[in-house]
Amino acid sequence: MNKKNLKLLGILLAIAAFPAFADGAHAQNMFAGVDLASPAFTKADMTRAQVEALIAKHGTGAPLDLSDKSLNGLDLSKLDLSGANLRGARLNHANLSGANLSGAKLDQVWALDAKFTGANFANASLFGAQMVKARMDRANFTNARLAGDFTGASMVGANFTGANASADMRNQSMGLMRGILRSANLTDANFTNANLSRADLEFAQFKGANFSGADLTSADAGGAHFRGARLDGAKVKGMDVGSAWIDASQAAALAGARNLDNAIKQ
Repeated sequence: MNKKNLKLLGILLAIAAFPAFADGAHAQNMFAGVDLASPAFTKADMTRAQVEALIAKHGTGAPLDLSDKSLNGLDLSKLDLSGANLRGARLNHANLSGANLSGAKLDQVWALDAKFTGANFANASLFGAQMVKARMDRANFTNARLAGDFTGASMVGANFTGANASADMRNQSMGLMRGILRSANLTDANFTNANLSRADLEFAQFKGANFSGADLTSADAGGAHFRGARLDGAKVKGMDVGSAWIDASQAAALAGARNLDNAIKQ
C-alpha cells in the first residue's frame, strides 16, 4: 500500500475512533462500504491541462461539468472553477489553493486531506461533502452551505460570514445532515451572522473567532475552545458547552447555553 493509501486509511481509522459517527445523527458520513484504496479515490482520470482546456472552451450557459470525476492528487491551484458542477467528484489529496469555487456545487464531493488554502467558496454548496482533515486556512465561505464533514480540518482565519452550517431538518430519512466541524482548527475565523444551529462543534478550536450575530442554537460544542472568541449578539439557547474552555467574561454571553456550569472557566 502506497503512502497516499496509508494516509487515507489513517483518516478512516481516526474517524472510526469517534463513536458518535456511528449513530444516526452523523448519517452524512459516507465512509461505510467505501474502498478508499480503490483507483476512484486515489488516482485521476484527467490531468490539470485537460481541466484547463475544459475551462478555456467553456462558454456561457450550462456550468462546467466535472461531476463524478476522479481528480485525486491533481494540482488545480488558482483555477477558476466558479459555478462548476463538482457533485460527487473525488479530490482526495488534490491542491486547490487559491482556486475560485464561488457558486460551485460541491455536494457529496470527496476531498480528504485536500488543500484549499485561500480558496473562494462564496455562495458554494457543500452538502454532504467529505472534507476530513482538509487544509482550508483563510478560505472564503461567505454565504456558503456547509452541511458537510470537516472533522479535523484546518480553517484558521477562514471567513464564514453568513454561511449556513445548520442541520437540514428536511432530510431526516438520511439522518441529521449538518455541518461537522469536530476537532477542526478555526482559530481567528469569522462567523459573523453565520447559522451554526445544531452543528457539531465538539472539541473545535475557536480561539479569537468572531461569532457576532451568529446562530449557535442547540449546537454541540462540548470540549470546544472559545477563549478569546467574540460571542456578543450570538444566539446560544440550548447550545451544549459542557467541558468547553471559556473565559469567565464570556459567561454572560453564554447565558441560556446548556451545561454552562460544567464549562472550564478562566
